[in-house]
Amino acid sequence: MRFVKMQGAGNDFVIINTFTESIPENYSQLAVKICDRNFGVGADGLILVLPSQKNDIKMRIFNPDGSEPEMCGNGIRCFARFVYEEKIVSKKIIEVETLAGTIIPEIITEGEIVIGVKVDMGVPEFSLPETVKFAGIDFEITKVNMGNPHCVIFVEDLNKIDVSKWGPIIENDSMFPHKTNVEFVQVINDSTMKMKVWERGAGITLACGTGACATLVAGVINNKTSMKAEVILSGGTLLIEWPDKKKIYMTGPAELVFKGEII
Repeated sequence: MRFVKMQGAGNDFVIINTFTESIPENYSQLAVKICDRNFGVGADGLILVLPSQKNDIKMRIFNPDGSEPEMCGNGIRCFARFVYEEKIVSKKIIEVETLAGTIIPEIITEGEIVIGVKVDMGVPEFSLPETVKFAGIDFEITKVNMGNPHCVIFVEDLNKIDVSKWGPIIENDSMFPHKTNVEFVQVINDSTMKMKVWERGAGITLACGTGACATLVAGVINNKTSMKAEVILSGGTLLIEWPDKKKIYMTGPAELVFKGEII
């Protein structure tokens, strides 16, 4: 079974083309095996390229714990570059079917070379900031849905936050019936933020594209940032734009790491 490994801002994925490869029907079990960094290939997620009845192509993604999130921002950039360069889809603007609905990435090129991917991430849903107590401590949170759930928390100093402690506590709190991704954010200025993330089903990762989008939404509605900002993640930087407070756009890298075969 052939695969490629790709990364977007340090968020890494194993991608399998189901048009050419025969894979086990239990996708969740396969993800657990492949994503294991000691006994498998190692990745933040397994992405499957599938046919779609309503869009150009379909993406499904599975976390290292076998759960299936609705969407993945860094993952869809990698997915888009893969299907474009493998000529599975010939268009530069691609309609992708996901559990979060239709997502539209655009391949950015210089000549024939792909230099990045810009994604129309759709219209976010959000609630007003609120103070919530987790494990006896008050946090001011902003809930944002980017097709998947996010809890954004602004902090004065990102280095003083124990993400490995608070991430799973908040992810699994009863106020989030489907669990949640958790973003801790430090505002540098009105066009720059730093973010660390605890991803639902994956734990600490180097980046989260939907989380970066949720972070800008929270920044705008909390009057902390403009509607265009760079979000600096542990694995790289994403440019997020929310020009009219309707659709939100994410631009960032998608790079091949290596190709391989599972025997």
